[in-house]
Amino acid sequence: MKNIILEKTSQVRWYTNMRDVFEAANIAPQDYDWYVSDIETNWRPPGFSPDDQWFTGDELAVFLHAYEVQFIWAVFSAVPKGLRPIPAPAPYVEDNPQYWDGTEPEPQLEGALFEIACWDSSGTILINLPEQAIHSFLIRYPDAKPLATARS
Repeated sequence: MKNIILEKTSQVRWYTNMRDVFEAANIAPQDYDWYVSDIETNWRPPGFSPDDQWFTGDELAVFLHAYEVQFIWAVFSAVPKGLRPIPAPAPYVEDNPQYWDGTEPEPQLEGALFEIACWDSSGTILINLPEQAIHSFLIRYPDAKPLATARS
C-alpha cells in the first residue's frame, strides 16, 4: 500500500490530531523539516498563524507536544532537513482532485518525501509514507484502508 486513508471509524477520539498521527505511524517529526499549508484549525494557539509556513522538525514536535490542536484542513509535507523548496503552488487538500481522481497521488511539494493531509476533520490521508510507517499506522488503526478503495 502506498497511500492510505483513515475515515469512518470509531478507532480515533477525533481525526487529524497530528500528535496521534505521528505516534501511530512511529514518525519522529524531528527527523524532517515540514511545510504546513492549507491550514484551518479548531482553535489558534498563542503565536500560531494559520498562514502556510515552514517548521523545523524540532519546532513542530514542540508545538504538537504543547498544544492539542485539531487540524480541520492542512497538508504536512515532510522534506529532508535543510531542504526548503519554494512551494509553488502550495500543497492543498480542500477540493484537491488528485486525492480522488483514480491515480495514486504523490506528495505535492517538490522534494517532499511524504505528506499527511487533514481532510475536513473527518479523515487523515497518508501519501507516500515509508512502508514501516504505514505498517505501524495500520497496527494502531486497522480501519485505515488504501486511498484507492475510498474512491471506489
